[in-house]
This record gives sequence, structure tokens and C-alpha cells, in this order.
Amino acid sequence: MESIFAIVDIFYVSQVSVNAVATIGLTESVITLIYAVAIGLSMAATAVIARRIGEKDKEGASHAAIQVIGLGVVVAIVISIIGILYPKDILEIMGCEPDLIAEGYGYTKVLLGGNLTIMLLFVINAIFRGAGDASIAMWALVLSNGLNIILDPIFIFGFGAIPAFGVEGAAIATTIGRGVAVIFQLMILFYGWGKIKVGFKDLILRTSVMLNLIKVSLGGIGQFLIGTSSWVFLMRIISEFGSEVLAGYTIAIRVMMFTLMPAWGMSNAAATLVGQNLGAQKPDCAEASVWKTGKYSAIFMGFVSLVYLIFAPQIISWFTKEHEVIENGALCLRIIAAGYVFYGYGMVIINAFNGAGDTKTPIRINLICFWLFQLPFAYIMALKLDFGPIGVFAAITLAEVLITVLGLIWFKKGKWKSVEV
Repeated sequence: MESIFAIVDIFYVSQVSVNAVATIGLTESVITLIYAVAIGLSMAATAVIARRIGEKDKEGASHAAIQVIGLGVVVAIVISIIGILYPKDILEIMGCEPDLIAEGYGYTKVLLGGNLTIMLLFVINAIFRGAGDASIAMWALVLSNGLNIILDPIFIFGFGAIPAFGVEGAAIATTIGRGVAVIFQLMILFYGWGKIKVGFKDLILRTSVMLNLIKVSLGGIGQFLIGTSSWVFLMRIISEFGSEVLAGYTIAIRVMMFTLMPAWGMSNAAATLVGQNLGAQKPDCAEASVWKTGKYSAIFMGFVSLVYLIFAPQIISWFTKEHEVIENGALCLRIIAAGYVFYGYGMVIINAFNGAGDTKTPIRINLICFWLFQLPFAYIMALKLDFGPIGVFAAITLAEVLITVLGLIWFKKGKWKSVEV
């Protein structure tokens, strides 16, 4: 559901211009840095709350929920200020040409300025997942996506008294959709319609809980900052080959993320099961749940890879009619899909560490695979050896395969079973 936002945005703005699609790609690559913080906090929320639920400590879970929401709000305010004041500078740093900046900076400004909705949507859904209320997290995203699908064409192309905002309208619609979903989430938390209920009495700073969350989340933030900063640099390399290649890459990545999300959902399930079983003093059950979830995730991703390998051009053509964009997007999709089975298993293994509160091991794995391997490989192959975009696409696939191999080696050592949160 989370990945549908950008898919819908690209579907509509592809009718505006190639530059509009490229703007979404570049902005999303910057937004991934926000996702890094949001997901890091989410990991802490899921790990701590799942452990408290496993220990039958619902009050402790509620206290943790309030503290992680407070952390998310503070971080989001800082990012909003930067996004509102410097949207053009951000796009310029990403290598945008002047005409693309002029057309697309409004999208960047609105999305970064309204990043509080992104942050809270991630964090509160992580609270629900840690408590075992994954269905509530899903319905929050159903609501926000439904609104985005309705509002996107209205704000992009105009309707009645609402003017046509172009690509900026996509950001307005997405922010509104996410904002309404956050209100829905807060109502569930405060009215106690799920397994966790928070009240106004809980709205106080609890130093020990906050510090514990920060300690756990720093590892999560660190590992995703490593990964997402790598994506930013990859996008910067891709921008060297023009808007058509950049647009094709953007569409392919968003399509890819759409089908990675079920595997991400299964990996979140593994994280919750690990946390709750460790809290209930059942480490063997925790390990068994990871192996079983990893197997199902790999099977699913193997099926998806076959679909992409066969039908990549047709899938990319749903979003654009530009021949060069389709050609590059299909190439990207096929090369990345070749490693999908590894992605499926690797995501479950990595998130199992996070569910146990062991966020340091994924940091080491990401550092090796993204910074020490993926970036140098992509730069050398794409720019120095003149393989072009293929060098970047291959770097993505090979890095994910390496993540899975290292993850399996460290997971079998079993040190994650003794981590305290």
C-alpha cells in the first residue's frame, strides 16, 4: 500500500511531461532519507512494543508508543523547515537541469514540507504491527491511498474551482491522503480500538523509555541511511544519462517497490514474531518463524521475477509511451528482477535481526554491501568502463544478493537471541 502512492503519482504525471516523472524520481530518492529515519524509528517501535506485548506489559507498550511518536514529530519538523526553504537547492544538488527544477520544485517543497504525515504514518503503523494489529496498519494505508487516487487527478489537472497544479498537485494529494490516515490512526490509539490504548496521561516525557527507543532506533536509522544514501548516489549517477533514462529508471524502481512490499510485509511479520517470542522466552519459536517466513517470501518473489522478466516492456508502457523511457525502464526491471528470490529471503532475515532489537548487525551488512560494494561497482561500471545504466542496474542486483548471503551467515550464529531491549 505504501508503494502505491508513487505508482499513482507517476501514472498521472506521466501525462504531464517526462520532466515531471523525473522530478518524482529525484524527490523520492531524497524522501528515502526520511524513510530511513521513519523506518529506523519504526524498527525500534516494533521491537520494543512486540517485546512488551510478549511480556504481557500493555502499559509499557503504551508508554513506548507515545515516546516514539514524539521522536517522529521532532525529526519531521526539522526536515519540514529544510524542505520548505531549500527545494530548488535540493534538486540542484541532485543534478537537475534548470527547466526540470523550475517545473518540479513545488512537488519537492510540498512533499518535504509535509513529511510529518510520512513519518507518523510509518511510526504509528509500526506500533500497530508490534502489538499484532497489522490489519489496522493496512486499513490506514487503504484509506490514504484511496484518497490519493481520487485527489491526484483533481489537483494535477484541475477540477472546478481547483486550479491545475501539475506535478505539484500530486504532492498535495498525497500529503492530504496521508494526513487523513494519520488522524485515523491517532483516533484508534486514543480510543483504544486496537490492542494498545494511549491517553492524555501518557503524554509526558519518560526519559528511560525514550533513551531505550533512541538506542534501538539509531541502529535502524543508521542501516537505512546507509542504504538510502546509496540510492541517492545511484540516482545521481543515473541522472548523467538524461531525463529519458532517469524517467525509465524511476518507473521501474516504483514498479519494483510495489511488488517488494508483500515481501516487506512478510519480513515485518517475522520481526513481530521474533520480538513477541523472545519476550515470551521462546527463542526456538522465534527462529522457526523466520525460516518459514523466508521460504514463503522467496517463493512469492520467484513468481514475480518470472512475470517481470517476460512482460517488462508491457508493464513499463502502462506508465509512458516514450520509446526510450520504456526501453530503459524494461532493462532496469529485468536486471533487478533477476535477483528477486534473494531479495525475498534477505528482507526477512534482515528484519528478523531488527525484530530482536539487534540493529547493529544489519548496519554492518549494509555498510559492506552498499558503500563498499554497490556504489564503487556502479560508478566504475557505468561511468568509467562505459557500460552506462546497465552498470547501475547490475550493482543493485548483486548488492542485494550479497546482503542475503551475509545475512544468512550471521543469522545462523544466533547471537540475536540474547539481545535485550
